[in-house]
Amino acid sequence: MKLGIVGLGRMGGNMARRLRRADIEVIGHNRTLATTRELADETGLEVAESIVDLIAQLESPRVVWLMLPAGKITEDAIEQALPLLDKDDILIDGANSWFKDSMRRAEKVQTQGVHYVDAGVSGGVWGLENGYALMVGGDDYAVQRITPLLKALAPAPDKGWLHCGPAGSGHYVKMVHNGIEYGMMQAYAEGFSLMKSRDDFAIDLGAVAEMWRHGSVVRSWLLDLSADFLAEDQELDDLEPFVADSGEGRWTAIEAVEQGVPAPVMSLATMMRFSSQGKGDYGNKMLAMMRKGFGGHAIKKEG
Repeated sequence: MKLGIVGLGRMGGNMARRLRRADIEVIGHNRTLATTRELADETGLEVAESIVDLIAQLESPRVVWLMLPAGKITEDAIEQALPLLDKDDILIDGANSWFKDSMRRAEKVQTQGVHYVDAGVSGGVWGLENGYALMVGGDDYAVQRITPLLKALAPAPDKGWLHCGPAGSGHYVKMVHNGIEYGMMQAYAEGFSLMKSRDDFAIDLGAVAEMWRHGSVVRSWLLDLSADFLAEDQELDDLEPFVADSGEGRWTAIEAVEQGVPAPVMSLATMMRFSSQGKGDYGNKMLAMMRKGFGGHAIKKEG
């Protein structure tokens, strides 16, 4: 089987490596041509200097997998690729796209006879060795066609990938997945923060994390990662307390509101990301001033 991958960053590049290890032919294109050539030297993939070049090198029915940032960059790539594709070609969006964007794109793509697959991809930098969790949406024909790719990318041919339903469902499941991830991370962060605050106990956080990894009901891969870095440094003094958010936590919280389904943990975890980014600072200043106003309580001045 042969496919083209557009976007060879950390995720796309490692996916190309894993596919080549499975002897799947890959044509790659990246905005930085040097990156594509380096990966070609390493893995034997074929180089495309543009999306136009990549599609021209593929024979119909083609498979083109976009591994680009969600939003305008992905939208522009689809707009560029679509006129060049033929009936029964398959276009896969592997970005963390909003599921409603995926549903809209699928409708447009399918009017041209091209199949659209939305693929939620999880695994990060560890996916190359461990395999990727793949949540895909699309019609049966398209998913059956790309099943060899999914089996090669997943942790095992029969594990770690799922055809979730029609177009949009893959990115919907990935959105909820990331919302759960936010909640789990927040719970771990709060728990370890509580233990660190008890100076009188002098708790070894690294030892606790390592112990919890074995037999505890809270064991997980996130705990494994936490145990690793806590074994090296428990103070984390060199880090700025800033946690970025990719947008999927926001979408999950909004979806919960729109459906009227309670999701307080995922929603609050998203709000805590905003707080870490300083977006709660003004509100906290307001609180301090109100407390001073009604109770005469002292306030702290910066500097």
